[in-house]
Amino acid sequence: MSPAEATELLGHAAAAESFAAAWGSGRLHHAWLIGGPPGIGKATLAYRAARWVLAGGPASEETFGLASSHPVFRKVAGGSHPDLRVVERAENAKTGRLYSEIRVDDIRAMTDFLRLTGAESPWRVAIIDPADELSTEAANALLKILEEPPPKALILLVSHTPARLLPTIRSRCRRLMLSPLPKADVAALLARLAPALPAAEAEASAALSGGSIGRALALAEGGAAELSAAIGRVFQGLPALDQAAAHALADRLARPGAEEGFALFMGLVRDRLAALAKAAATGRADAVARLRPLEEWGTLWEKVGRMARLADALNLDRKQAVLSVLQALRPGAALDAP
Repeated sequence: MSPAEATELLGHAAAAESFAAAWGSGRLHHAWLIGGPPGIGKATLAYRAARWVLAGGPASEETFGLASSHPVFRKVAGGSHPDLRVVERAENAKTGRLYSEIRVDDIRAMTDFLRLTGAESPWRVAIIDPADELSTEAANALLKILEEPPPKALILLVSHTPARLLPTIRSRCRRLMLSPLPKADVAALLARLAPALPAAEAEASAALSGGSIGRALALAEGGAAELSAAIGRVFQGLPALDQAAAHALADRLARPGAEEGFALFMGLVRDRLAALAKAAATGRADAVARLRPLEEWGTLWEKVGRMARLADALNLDRKQAVLSVLQALRPGAALDAP
């Protein structure tokens, strides 16, 4: 189920109440930054807020929520509400694949949209998902409308890493920082969303999810336990790298139909890198974490993320991308993402 169709928001009552209180005060801020790790419900909260504002916050409905039968809910879920604009990476008409960034033209079109009078609501709402993918030019264009917002315009920025946004963008937004969901909540959601999943795989997926139901579902679909164990063996073997095992893993993830597994691999590697950086920063570094300075683990985390985005946007050779990432884990090696 996409965030636009979700009827339930689990675990973020305080954030929802903060937005609802601002709406009820009659002084709703024009821009909100919804931050936190991927897959924990940030976009679900953004769509929930958008529906509420476009419906005028009807007193007959549940606080900060609309029933799925509500006309605004149905139009937003179907992508047909004339007063809502969702800004994401656009498709390249020549290649049929997504651009690697949100382009300045997308933000300019959003700005023009927000300056119009609402068609069915007094408000115009834009969701940028995720704002982390804004190009430099797009970020600067966004800043202009944040500085001089038109009346009855609401901008909701979804961000996985708010610290990477321009400080001037962050300073002009009210912030709702969401925390990962408890493992029990992830497990309960997983049981409802994937009832046919074997119990052992569900347990492994919930444990590895980091409090993200989105990640838990991806893990479940991609054979989480097995792939995580393979990546764990790679990290535990550092500074050496088993070349035969690396090629076998790369071959597996390059097969036709393994796109989800490839994306899962990139995400799991980044999880390991983030954990190593955190361990190095807090002084609890083990032998693997001590192989690189904190800054290098952080840089490698960013480069793996860029490699994952470019592999999708440019249709890069997945085997070579996997091998490049694995080779870059060795101390002294670099990851040269195109």
